[in-house]
Amino acid sequence: MRVYVPLTLSGLAEAYKTGELGAVPLVAYAVTPALREWYLSDDIEELEYAALNRAALASLRLLAADPGAARRRVVVAVDVPDGAASADPDRGLDPAALGEVRVTVAVRLAKAAAVHVDLDEAEADVAAAAEALEAADRGDDDAQFVVDGAEDHELLWYATQEIPNLVGLGD
Repeated sequence: MRVYVPLTLSGLAEAYKTGELGAVPLVAYAVTPALREWYLSDDIEELEYAALNRAALASLRLLAADPGAARRRVVVAVDVPDGAASADPDRGLDPAALGEVRVTVAVRLAKAAAVHVDLDEAEADVAAAAEALEAADRGDDDAQFVVDGAEDHELLWYATQEIPNLVGLGD
């Protein structure tokens, strides 16, 4: 099963150092039955893109909680064994939990398929979105517009061999 793990650049640097994406259980996003129902699509690529975007929003939440982190969203795409990730049935149709799964096995960074990261040019919009996130969650339309501004930036695809350069450890 393909899952999308939200991180920050500092979280990615830590994963690079330790070799693991985080403590078990790990929160990630995937194509779940609730996500399929919400997006009303049978196209697996569209659904995986939706799961990636849910993980990008979760990365934004991590940034909002860590004012010192570089203002770039990070999502790691990784395949885990079937049954290693499961959605919480009690939160199934909660819009805030769409696509959310718990991964119950350790996930080695070496198993990652790709890393998705904002360009430097997105930093100002991502920073503004991280600041506006709490107000947007309370229903502030202006704040939601700011959050949506970060979502206008596509995350770029990077091969796992590029991680040292992304986290500032490359040549």
